[in-house]
Amino acid sequence: MTVPAPFPGGPAAARSYDAVVVGGGHNGLVAAAYLARAGRSVLVLERLGSTGGAAVSTRPFAGVDARLSRYSYLVSLLPQKIVRELGLRFAVRKRSISSYTPKGDGGLLVGGGPDRTRASFAALTGSDREYQAWQAFYDRTGRAARRIFPTLTEPLPTRDALRARVDDTDTWRMLFEEPLGVTVEREFADDLVRGVVLTDALIGTFADAHDPGLLQNRCFLYHVIGGGTGDWDVPVGGMGALTDALADAARAAGAHLRTGHEATRIETDGRRAAITYRTADGEGTVEAGHVLVNASPRDLAALLGDPPPPAPEGAQLKVNMLLTRLPKLRDRSVDPHEAFAGTFHIAEGYGQLATAHAEAAAGRLPSAPPSEIYCHSLTDPTILGAELAASGHHTLTLFGLHTPARLFAADNDGTRAALLRATLDQLDAHLDEPIADCLAVDADGRPCIEAKTPLDLERELRLPGGHIFHRDLSFPYAAEGTGRWGVETGHANVLLCGAGAVRGGGVSGIPGHNAAMAALGR
Repeated sequence: MTVPAPFPGGPAAARSYDAVVVGGGHNGLVAAAYLARAGRSVLVLERLGSTGGAAVSTRPFAGVDARLSRYSYLVSLLPQKIVRELGLRFAVRKRSISSYTPKGDGGLLVGGGPDRTRASFAALTGSDREYQAWQAFYDRTGRAARRIFPTLTEPLPTRDALRARVDDTDTWRMLFEEPLGVTVEREFADDLVRGVVLTDALIGTFADAHDPGLLQNRCFLYHVIGGGTGDWDVPVGGMGALTDALADAARAAGAHLRTGHEATRIETDGRRAAITYRTADGEGTVEAGHVLVNASPRDLAALLGDPPPPAPEGAQLKVNMLLTRLPKLRDRSVDPHEAFAGTFHIAEGYGQLATAHAEAAAGRLPSAPPSEIYCHSLTDPTILGAELAASGHHTLTLFGLHTPARLFAADNDGTRAALLRATLDQLDAHLDEPIADCLAVDADGRPCIEAKTPLDLERELRLPGGHIFHRDLSFPYAAEGTGRWGVETGHANVLLCGAGAVRGGGVSGIPGHNAAMAALGR
């Protein structure tokens, strides 16, 4: 092991490490912790003033003691293997309700026990058929999840090997071979039920249900296999609690974490690499045997001076709110504390999703923007200060679909404002009072609401095109050029440990784990 001299706060002569991790987001911290625990000398270079990347908790509203998961919200894909092996002091909580989808003066509630869910399906559709289809469908995805999820922290299986592991021809075809829309339309009759199923294929992905490239299938797969259950859980203390625990684990193992250090160039001969960085004081260089890049493939290419890959495009609106109270619903059969406890679907019927996609593909904002809402404070009130929690305040996080970055290119600010108004109008259509009447105000008297477009995310987090997965997701098996772990690049000692790796995307730590395993030769 190379033992480096202490790394200075500013530019200095080159220092030598076994591994340099570029980017201190959650995947970079996972990689650093694994490598340091294996006895390697590790340096993490983070551009921003703190680690965590998109998986952070912040107080976005002036003078308000509410710590929100600002960019990434829920945890599903983080393997307990990583939590256990790194000894993370971190926990998640199950949501009491899976989802609520309003329709007119009623709605579909999934959760609260099988009898209640079944009754809600019957009230919506007038029969037991859709509930039975729902159960059968998710039984199939659950069986596949239990077989597929453990492979995500193993060397990439071949397509044939993964298919053999799934061991279900019909489920394999549904997930990997035919557009998801074919299955959704075959298995379900109700438009609203079809839409609720399809939404898992569209989070962070701009695609139609029948896209022949199966981008929607890839997104759906990652949304239903997490933990072998597909459950999406709330991080206790907010998403920043996870990255704080990861940073602590990396430091405890001996890794050096340096914020305010932006990597600007990587030069490598395949055995040793020189990484140039800059700080507020100037430039410096550090050497390493391996470089693990927790950034997008486009950023990696820029660092290496390689031709850039195709530009990705994000397609989501992210909105954070703080409310003085949960709003009253038009549907009086469900308490707002239950309706908002899971995923609250808005304008996400199957036909509505198709229309929104077609409008956005034609260059127009969706006339009825689809979105879904999460209320983390119902599951984890610790993210609120004691006074806010005691007075009934709650956070709401909204994730809008089918709003590609191209729609904001001419006028990001104006388009953001128009889209936010239209999105909240869709929510208000199902409320008995406007959501604006429930918004808290900050210390300056401004409503506690902020919205982020793909272009905002690109500017703030360097997500290319605002794409939350860095690029389109891949199926979790080996393809030409993917390498043994799915993190390899054209340079033997440079590895991609960010969301753009094969089996990347979401708050998972999986690319960080896999890049560390590749660097360790395992």
